[in-house]
This record gives sequence, C-alpha cells and structure tokens, in this order.
Amino acid sequence: MEHVLAAVRVHKSFGALVVLDGVDFAVGADDAVGIVGPNGAGKTTLLNVLAGSLRPDAGRVELRGADVTSAGAAARCRLGIGRAHQVPRPFGNMTVFENVLVGASSGGRLRGRRAYERCMEALELCALTDLANRRAESLGLLHRKRLELARALATGPEVLLLDEIGGGLTDAEADELVATIWELRARGIAIVWIEHIVHVLVQVVERLVCMDQGRVIADGEPATVMRDAKVVDAYLGSAVA
Repeated sequence: MEHVLAAVRVHKSFGALVVLDGVDFAVGADDAVGIVGPNGAGKTTLLNVLAGSLRPDAGRVELRGADVTSAGAAARCRLGIGRAHQVPRPFGNMTVFENVLVGASSGGRLRGRRAYERCMEALELCALTDLANRRAESLGLLHRKRLELARALATGPEVLLLDEIGGGLTDAEADELVATIWELRARGIAIVWIEHIVHVLVQVVERLVCMDQGRVIADGEPATVMRDAKVVDAYLGSAVA
C-alpha cells in the first residue's frame, strides 16, 4: 500500500517520561484509521508529531514518501495535513464564516472567489451554512466541533487528523458527526481519528490501532483488534472479554 502519511520509528520523551517508544504508523490514501488506547498511551502526542506541532526526538515523519520531519505545523498544513483538535478554540470575536476563511486563506493559501467557494463548501459539509454570520463565541459544543472540522477542511487536506471530536456529544449528535465524516471519506480524504467512543469510531474506520505506554500493541480490522487479549487487558478491561 502506498502511504500518504507515515511515522517511522518515532520516539518522543518529556524529561524522563517516554511518550512514544519507536512508533511505526502509516495511513494510505482514502484510508480511515481509528486510534484507541488508555489515557497516557501517547495517542495525542502521535497526532502532534504527525501534524508538526511536536518534533520527535528520533525517527521521522513522511508525507507522500518525502521526509517532512523538519517542517512545522503551518508548513505541513499547506502540504495537505489538516488537524481538528479535541478542544475547539475558534476565534470568538469572528463570525463562523470568518473563522473558516482563515483556514482557506492561511492553510489553503486561497484568495478571492476561490477562498469563498472553499469556505462555503466546508460550511455546507459541516451543516454550518445557516450559522455563517453568527459569532463563533455564541456556538454550542456541537457547532463548535463542527466549526473546528470546517476550519480544517477549508485548508484542503489530503489527510485529516481528528482528536476526540465526538467527546461530549449526545448519541444523536454523534450520529450526525459520523454522517459528516463518511462524506469526507467519499471525497477521498484520508482520516486518522482518535476517539474514546469506540462504537462511534467503528462506524467509520476500517482499521483500528491500539496504543499503550507509547507503543502500538495492535493494528488491524476493528473487530479483531477489539478481541485481542493485549487490547482487552490494556484498554477495555477484562470484563469486556
């Protein structure tokens, strides 16, 4: 399989704490990969390394086969790596449209009509068109999460990194989110999604990766991974078996 984004033997420590311990991870074009694991497993740190907001201590990050380890987050965004964070932090003094325009113009490097069209497409995909002129600070949690996703989409990503965007949502809201992400997959965007709400995650992903103590302990078809004894012991708990 040709990889669009990969971490190769990545190590990351904070002082004496080893957070990533020789992680190999790759996602192909059009893939949808879920990442699960207990708190402190290194999941978000891996996303930060892939996105360029953290530099690994050893190993490398490759995008379409090119080494981008030395490129920062802004450069990687312009190269096609989008990121939606766990805690949405919109520009509160801007409208929803203006927030998305920042993504299109800064990350997507678009101007004029092309930027406008990209913004409107992202707003429509994320069901935010009717709220385009609302100030972002007035939005509830679901719409803030949708705005976080729309801003990432406006950059024109080839691969999209999602960090627990289902957290805090009701079941009905989570179902809406799943429908949106399915639409992104249909458009050929590769998805890497960290999520603790596993029943939501497995509605979208075709591959599941489980991390524990900075290492990948299982990688494969979701049902198989969820039955893996190491995964049950580290993440699900023995009662699930």
